[in-house]
Amino acid sequence: MADWAAFEERGLHRGLIADGLLVEDEAAAVELATAPDAVAVIRPRELELISYPYEWCFSQLRESALLTLELQRRALAVGMRLKDASAYNVQFDDGRPILIDSLSFEVADPTEAWPAYRQFCEHFLAPLALIAYRDARCGLMLRDFIDGIPLDLATALLPWRTRLRPGLLAHLHAHAGAQRRGLAAGPARDGSSRRRMTKLGHEALLDSLRRTVESLRWKPRGAWIEYGTQTSYTPAAADAKRSAVERMVGSSAARVVWDLGANVGTYSGVAAGEGRKVLAFDRDAGSVERHWRTLTADARASVLPLVMDLANPSPGLGWALEERRSLLDRGPADLIMALALVHHLAIGNNVPLPMIASLFARLGRRAIVEFVPKEDPMTQRLLAARPDIFPDYTLDGFRAAFARHFRIHEETPIRESLRWLFLLERRG
Repeated sequence: MADWAAFEERGLHRGLIADGLLVEDEAAAVELATAPDAVAVIRPRELELISYPYEWCFSQLRESALLTLELQRRALAVGMRLKDASAYNVQFDDGRPILIDSLSFEVADPTEAWPAYRQFCEHFLAPLALIAYRDARCGLMLRDFIDGIPLDLATALLPWRTRLRPGLLAHLHAHAGAQRRGLAAGPARDGSSRRRMTKLGHEALLDSLRRTVESLRWKPRGAWIEYGTQTSYTPAAADAKRSAVERMVGSSAARVVWDLGANVGTYSGVAAGEGRKVLAFDRDAGSVERHWRTLTADARASVLPLVMDLANPSPGLGWALEERRSLLDRGPADLIMALALVHHLAIGNNVPLPMIASLFARLGRRAIVEFVPKEDPMTQRLLAARPDIFPDYTLDGFRAAFARHFRIHEETPIRESLRWLFLLERRG
């Protein structure tokens, strides 16, 4: 009761909302008599698109970390604090990170250490450092460690040279050592925290964390980043494909579009517009990072790139597999786009066309799908290092497989190309 009253009376609640740092809410039309222990009942604005930290690229996780530190700074300025610093309390809304947990704030004892310090380091700093110094795929560790990457594991994986960085030495390596010693020593006899801090100490901690996060850099690299430009299209074919996709998206009456295998977002931008929201999935973290960095602020309001391997998509996680929803549970989208993707799934991942069609039908009500035949140079590259064991991978085989789940509204050959575009609508 005292925490919520302070949150309101000290202006933190409405101030954060006004500055776009906290999701808006309104008083709910619920009688307090039905919730006698409640001091207020609020209804936060429901977000349309939900994502999770293990689906974010490096810069998205970094921006979320800086938001969390800014929230803590503002709370301390009015005698409050964040009692937790979970990355799951952050979502991306209109292209910016935003806190979705209005109940994360409590009145602070100015002499107590920040109780969410360890959680911040495990949810944000450890994965950011692992991506920056080891590999972007380390971000996927957050799928297995949904409570944050343990600091002892993170420091064991980080190169020795990270000990030469004062922020990483203090907040990861020394922090992990203090944890080990703390577990060995056990809690204080009176149950109290051993650490005490001054207001200046709190400010110094936040400043150090902010500078450490801001100093981390990661340069996306890899063949997949350039893949979008390495196609067999002539300029005329590329224009024809873009025009066809734009027309099909417009005729679909879609409001939410999932671009599967979006690469660096060439066609995500085509799908965005006229109020449409686009989730742009790609399994390559470097491509997602490049996509996010190249989006303008206005474009980010319509397009959210995410790391997602369609052959191994995000599952249900946590308690009873219901704390974090699977990709399938977050659909279906009004429209999915699978452009230059099916040949990677069918030939690169050995997934039969009927199984691809079945998955697509679960993901979207309508679909724009590109068929890339075996004769195409890109498919030939996939077949170069393996025997051709895909007799059903033909245009007729594609039509037959997808006709079980979709009505074919349109099929269009792409000019000066061997490829075809299909506009499909799910049966039933």
